[in-house]
Amino acid sequence: MTNKSLTVIIPSRFQPQQSVFLEKAVRSIKKQTIINDYDLTVIVSVDKGRSPEKSVTESLGVKCVESRKASQASALNAAIEFVDTEFAAFLEDDDEWYPQYLEAATQAIAAAPFISSTQLEFDENNVLLRINDFPTPSGWFMKSDVLRKVGMFNEDYRFHLDNDWLGRAGELKIQRIHMVEATAPIDARYISGVRPWLANVLKYSGGLTRLARHSQMIPLVRRLRHSEAGMEKIATCPDFRKISQHECNRLVERFGRIPW
Repeated sequence: MTNKSLTVIIPSRFQPQQSVFLEKAVRSIKKQTIINDYDLTVIVSVDKGRSPEKSVTESLGVKCVESRKASQASALNAAIEFVDTEFAAFLEDDDEWYPQYLEAATQAIAAAPFISSTQLEFDENNVLLRINDFPTPSGWFMKSDVLRKVGMFNEDYRFHLDNDWLGRAGELKIQRIHMVEATAPIDARYISGVRPWLANVLKYSGGLTRLARHSQMIPLVRRLRHSEAGMEKIATCPDFRKISQHECNRLVERFGRIPW
């Protein structure tokens, strides 16, 4: 049987732990239970002039591309230009997939062309913080024609480029499955009372998203919260909060809501 083909895009910013983060992220991809079912390409996209040492990319077995300017959207877009596989996925360099992620996503994609996932959040001391139900790109897995239809990320956004992309996917009526752990509520009667962010996924995706449990007891994406992360900067810096609020206002003006 012919393997399916998959490109995983990893945007990566230059900082002291960049190589450590990249090693963990790439290792988590290669440890997927069904990784041998795929012809895999991993593209690491970095700021212009900030490529890791060649020895690092060679040891990880990844391609490296440089973005045109220093932003996450630009980094993602630089890599998207090279996607020529059947499927595409994203994984931020400070996040990881648990081994069953790709298997669950592959099963779910039979029901919808775009998959997202909840995450399990940890801090820098490896302390479990919470389940995060927002559909962050580190849990996105899709047919590549979805990526081509929705297009590049909007480089005018610093923080909420994922919301803008989700909004444009909604305008195109692209159906999505949002994967949740085996014990998560999926009955609308109970979701809003115990998992309000999970309710937001249904409410603010334009009615195009369904929840689907996988077999594992925890979310299949591990997310790291640290001082250099965008959401942490918004929480701690007034200037970044202003930028975030301005972007949220733009989203509401464009889509009538902040897309989830």
